[in-house]
Amino acid sequence: MPDMSVKLFKCLLLGAVVFAGSVASAEADFKLTVLHVNDMHSRVLPINKYDSTCSVKDLQAKKCFGGFARVAKALNDRRAAIEGAGGHVLVMDAGDEFQGSLFYTHYKGAAAAELMNMTGFDVMTIGNHEFDDGPQNLLKFLNKVEFPVVSANTVADRDSILHEKYPTHAIFTKGGEKIAVIGALAEDTDETSSPGDNIAFQDTPTAIQPLIDRLEADGINKIILLTHLGLPRDKEVVARLRGVDLVVGGHSHSLLSNGNDGAAGPYPVVVKSADGRDTPIVQAYAHSKYLGEIEVTFNDQGKVTGYKGDTVLLDQGFPEDKAMKDRIAELNAPLEALRTKVIGQAAGPIGGARDDCRSRECVMGTLVADAMLWKVRQTGGAADIAIENGGGVRASIDGGPVTMGEVLTVLPFQNTIATFKLTGAEVIAALENGFSKVEEGAGRFPQVAGMRVTWDGKAEPGRRVVSVEVGSEADGFQPLDKDRVYNVVANDYMRRGGDGYKVLRDKAVEAYDYGPGLEDALAGYIAQNSPLKAGLKRRVIRK
Repeated sequence: MPDMSVKLFKCLLLGAVVFAGSVASAEADFKLTVLHVNDMHSRVLPINKYDSTCSVKDLQAKKCFGGFARVAKALNDRRAAIEGAGGHVLVMDAGDEFQGSLFYTHYKGAAAAELMNMTGFDVMTIGNHEFDDGPQNLLKFLNKVEFPVVSANTVADRDSILHEKYPTHAIFTKGGEKIAVIGALAEDTDETSSPGDNIAFQDTPTAIQPLIDRLEADGINKIILLTHLGLPRDKEVVARLRGVDLVVGGHSHSLLSNGNDGAAGPYPVVVKSADGRDTPIVQAYAHSKYLGEIEVTFNDQGKVTGYKGDTVLLDQGFPEDKAMKDRIAELNAPLEALRTKVIGQAAGPIGGARDDCRSRECVMGTLVADAMLWKVRQTGGAADIAIENGGGVRASIDGGPVTMGEVLTVLPFQNTIATFKLTGAEVIAALENGFSKVEEGAGRFPQVAGMRVTWDGKAEPGRRVVSVEVGSEADGFQPLDKDRVYNVVANDYMRRGGDGYKVLRDKAVEAYDYGPGLEDALAGYIAQNSPLKAGLKRRVIRK
């Protein structure tokens, strides 16, 4: 077999170079290569095209991607090649190692910490899902990792157990040059996760600019932002900042590529900063599927004079690290029985792609909402309508046998079903929240059952709901009555105000948040209706 480390980044070495200014003499140039991943979401094992754990059949057919052992091998092969040629490398993770498979459900971050230590990451920023099991669980992770985890706009006060447990930034010395890496986390993390009451998420430019100014005053003129903000927010932040040389991002699961027609943009995306410099922004999709590499050239004044790179698809042509593969097999052993348990059959693929479920009705979202409504009614509860946040749907399922492991990959958060009462007017307010941040790819987009909603994407947020009808495809739909009280089903995260659903937190009557697990409801519904024929129902209609 040819040297895969050479094949791995051949396209990167031949990638297009974008120049931000005149090139200084070769003797004065300093080149830094950043290798990066983001939003791994506990995809420790290789994944299929639906971002779920790969089956034995797909592995044998060479249809799988990523997995931690493959990522580690690719990172370390490339790092060794660059450093062996006299170059300088930093390996970064832009957050969201937590949540997404049984490896997180079972090990709660301990497996991620161990595997990241084995890989040799240099630095990570905190992702919003690192708070999913509260600050206590994040603290356990911080105590296990052997590299800095940075965030400058995430401020834990003195009453928080995370107070002074992570730095705002880290400084690395490569080839005699100092490089500062500053972290930043999405400002709405209090809505999308469970950080507790003693942590504030500050406006990113406001928090970071004074830090950049201090670093520059100390003579550090190479500054990288390692962010978990999402590509749209990265662009906004860069436009307000001075002194940033590179942004390595995550959160929006954006594939940036120079050779993929389906990419969200080129690699890198370049934005004009507040001081007039062209600042490159990079991101490498999610779920261990891609690896990003960017080489940045600085002159002797620390000014960026050029950059080149791309993302690489980690298919099965790239080998896995043997020691890590063996360790993963040990960690996987207690999970395998649950993962492989077949709970039903799917007549065809059930689509749960991130972009679909956060912007329109998606098949998996509709199925989950149906399952919620079915489960409550099956147990004798009153249920008129169900709302599931699109961001709670994390994967698709292919046709054929459906395993419990696949269900847990779709719904990894261990949410419970919440039941409560709202007036029709309050239901409309909840839906308005759901449609309020579609342009940002926010997870609050509503997937529904028991009703049909028409909305106007061109209207102002808060005025997007055109009509709401209650009922079913079998029995027909009737206009929602704003004054009537309806029995509503959602997940407990939404009911507590997650994803901006404050109306569920503040207005719900007779709320009960401790119903069956959402994953159990979906598994039961699939089993009850097997072989399941899922499809779009035209319940969420964009005008």
